[in-house]
Amino acid sequence: MIRLRDMGKIDSRSSEPTGTKAFTAVWKAYRALLTQSEESKKKIGLCDSDFRVLESLLHNRPQRVNVLGAQIELTTGSITTAIDRLESKRLVVRKLHPKDGRVRLVELTSKGRRVIERASVEHAKKMEKAFGPLSRDQRLQLIRLLERVTQDNSS
Repeated sequence: MIRLRDMGKIDSRSSEPTGTKAFTAVWKAYRALLTQSEESKKKIGLCDSDFRVLESLLHNRPQRVNVLGAQIELTTGSITTAIDRLESKRLVVRKLHPKDGRVRLVELTSKGRRVIERASVEHAKKMEKAFGPLSRDQRLQLIRLLERVTQDNSS
């Protein structure tokens, strides 16, 4: 298992904390967190896109395929492939929209709900462990700083 602290450290005391050093630190943290995240999903037999589809459906009502794809940032082809794969595992179903028969919605099955609820718990535990070294206040500060960087660079 790769630990966040084992991914290499940037010695912030050796020179100026440049944008490049900040980027490298964020990138290394991201890679370590991504590895841990993927381990938790793999443990339950889901790839990243399947996990994101199921999680989105768990937290939202049934969705149109194109809306779901946009929400979780999958291309048209990728979302269709993911839905097909999840449907073949009987984790989701495509149903006609109750008010517009031209529209098909993707909905969790009861089996899909059980799988994603279990996977979400595993994933949450893994992420809690990953961020264990940080206090609540440090986590809030990290979130705010990253949101600020994202917001400042969105244009």
